[in-house]
Amino acid sequence: MNPDQLLRLAGALLGWPLHQGRAQQVALVPLLPDGSSRRFFRLQRAEQKVIAILPPENDPAGLVEARAFARIGRHLRECGAPTPALLAFDDQTGLALCEDLGAHRLYEEVQLRGLDAALPFYAQAVHALARIQVRGAQGFDPDWCWDTPVYDRQLMLERESGYFLRACCTDLLQLDFDGEAVGAECRHLAEAASQAPARFFLHRDFQSRNIMISNGAVRFIDFQGGRLGPLAYDLASLLIDPYVGLNAAAQEHLLATYLQALGREINYDHEQFEREYLLLALQRNLQILGAFAFLSRVKQKPFFAQFLVPALDSLRGLLAKPGAAGYAGLNHLCQLCRRKLEHL
Repeated sequence: MNPDQLLRLAGALLGWPLHQGRAQQVALVPLLPDGSSRRFFRLQRAEQKVIAILPPENDPAGLVEARAFARIGRHLRECGAPTPALLAFDDQTGLALCEDLGAHRLYEEVQLRGLDAALPFYAQAVHALARIQVRGAQGFDPDWCWDTPVYDRQLMLERESGYFLRACCTDLLQLDFDGEAVGAECRHLAEAASQAPARFFLHRDFQSRNIMISNGAVRFIDFQGGRLGPLAYDLASLLIDPYVGLNAAAQEHLLATYLQALGREINYDHEQFEREYLLLALQRNLQILGAFAFLSRVKQKPFFAQFLVPALDSLRGLLAKPGAAGYAGLNHLCQLCRRKLEHL
């Protein structure tokens, strides 16, 4: 779809006046995505601004993902989630037209004003997260999902620990390690983590660059990978987010804040949650390392390479906890990765 076709379709969907088949006096500004292959644009007509999102050209999977974005987005809005309003959606092309939330994310808030100034927004985020995890699961249709309908053991092994071993340890760093021993630990970790009840709404990329700040309130984006899953995963995604590097005190404070918010929604044993949190934080940390290695090496996006060391330091910290004592092979591999990165 070229710019003229995009403007014509967007204008028709939004009811904007057309001139010679094209929306009148509309500025079209391409936006740079993070790791996504989707295409983003800002459309501005007079004082009205709209974000247009298109799947990649000639990509059937991208079209399915776009439809998941629309269906899950509508559901979350109906549940009261702080997501952008979906103004229009074209099922044939996958064009989504959304409320423009600006360009200020939680990530920028920390960079510009510091963690202390950002903590109230983090508190907002974890309060809203607890609500949508519980309420968003009610009436959620797994058929909306474009990837998998549930976060489970197989996904952990293929897309998280397996991703780390393949994309980071082998492809990027070319390490020589005991794959059989480490693989056995990854299977043990996935088996333990998969015992957490997976009946809640899971965003699966809940981190500072996917939380906008608009008019003093947090808003959540990039929820198209949503599915059913365990509670602790999204919280771990936010608290160990290497883009920011929250200190231990902030993480503990926000975990306690989250548990208070969760308690207003459901009864969930706090000790059980904290056991599940460590296991799922380990899983998420492995996924982060695999993704950042892949994006920096294969997708040629050097922005992500700078966060590999912070992500490895986070993984080392998690593996040092008493509840992770059974993962000596992963701990050793993590140290090998850290040393190799220092010499790249």
